[in-house]
Amino acid sequence: MAIVTPFPRSVCLSAALAMLSFSLAASAQSIAPDPSAVPAASSAIAESSSTEATTSMALAWPDSDSGATADPAPPPPAAPDPAAYGGREKWNVTPSATGYQQPFSRIGIGADINTMGIGIKSAIVLDHAYDARVNLNFLTIDTGRFDVEGFNADVNVHFASAGASLDWYPYSSVWRISPGLLFYNGNQISVKSVIAPGTSFTLDGETFYSASANAVTGATPLTGTGILGLHSTKPAFTIAGGFGKFIPRSNRHWSFPSEFGVAFTGAPSANISVSGWTCLDKAQTRCSDVGSSSNPVGADFNNALNGALTKWRRDLAKVQIYPLFSYSVVYSFNIR
Repeated sequence: MAIVTPFPRSVCLSAALAMLSFSLAASAQSIAPDPSAVPAASSAIAESSSTEATTSMALAWPDSDSGATADPAPPPPAAPDPAAYGGREKWNVTPSATGYQQPFSRIGIGADINTMGIGIKSAIVLDHAYDARVNLNFLTIDTGRFDVEGFNADVNVHFASAGASLDWYPYSSVWRISPGLLFYNGNQISVKSVIAPGTSFTLDGETFYSASANAVTGATPLTGTGILGLHSTKPAFTIAGGFGKFIPRSNRHWSFPSEFGVAFTGAPSANISVSGWTCLDKAQTRCSDVGSSSNPVGADFNNALNGALTKWRRDLAKVQIYPLFSYSVVYSFNIR
């Protein structure tokens, strides 16, 4: 009887693993490509990759012989800033011809021709956008005597006024807004007239005649004085606009500003004083001194004159403002 001695379990497991390893090695050898069949390009690619790797390592690591480190590659350029204001650069550079003026550092003195006569003005800097200005105006014109349809007249124009204004230049522009005050206004137009004897005229729908001189009755031709006042409101507020700075914000000395606006002077006043004799007929049979209110002719004349004045004043009441326009020549200079 034969006795079979079984192998230990560990020996059997080792033998199985050895046989599995041998089988895998044989399979790998059977599917491995022939080294002679690898293209030359693969060798070149491999060689190039090896060279680049070597170079990268050389750049990244210091040279063991010299101890120097290769310069790193330059950083990429920074991204440009985003465009502002719709793609346009903001202008923030002060023009070379403009400079900031200290308060009360520069004044201007000038003259102009305006609707209130001939003006003399002076301005001073308050700020970069504000000036203060004083205006003086005057004009006197005497036409002398002249005859118009039997009226021998003498017209006298007398303008005299004084005011002050604050000039504001919005956004430091050359355009300005100028509120002001006309604190003195003596503007008026006066007419003196002598009506030739026998000359007819109409007042409030009635016809009158200037009397002839008569030593017996004491009659004298009519004379009258009329005054149109342009200053019923004192003081008067003014508002104007203009172009051009009275005081340039640069080193320029000369400027030529213009201005247009209105003065709230109120309705013009009208007054008429008459002396002499008047008649109701051309034959001068019914005449009277206009100063005699007891005489029917004199009373009739004064009633007609007052009625005409009432109508004229009513029409003048519609005009509450006086137009302003001027063109100036101004010389400016620094005072400190």
